[in-house]
Amino acid sequence: MKSPLQSMRDLLDEDKRYKLEAYQFIREALQYAHEHLLGEDEGSATTGEKPGPRHVTGQQLCEACRLYANEQFGYLAKMVLGSWGIHKTSDFGELVYNLIRIEQMRKSDSDRREDFDNVYDFGDAFEPQFEFAAKDAD
Repeated sequence: MKSPLQSMRDLLDEDKRYKLEAYQFIREALQYAHEHLLGEDEGSATTGEKPGPRHVTGQQLCEACRLYANEQFGYLAKMVLGSWGIHKTSDFGELVYNLIRIEQMRKSDSDRREDFDNVYDFGDAFEPQFEFAAKDAD
């Protein structure tokens, strides 16, 4: 059985579209989604399950990627993601499903690769937003 490190090396050799940093970013964005968008699951009083992280959908992960990238890289977010091979939300799906294939992530039965397609336009999502404050007249 391959180690996780060897599986990642093999993946990077097989699929040269994305850099290692893109995969790390997806993992960090998933953590960001759990901490900032979903919170922790309450668990089930009837089944006695322990509370744990809730499932993140493809659309939710795309939104977490947008927020996290803007928070981490500011106005350079689109450029940084592009340097790693990420140019559209479907790239997030490709990254996730590559990680699922090498057993570094999991999916639910309802998850589909297409859930990541056209979630938002990169040009709009990472366009700098400038706010202008009116200057008080003296």
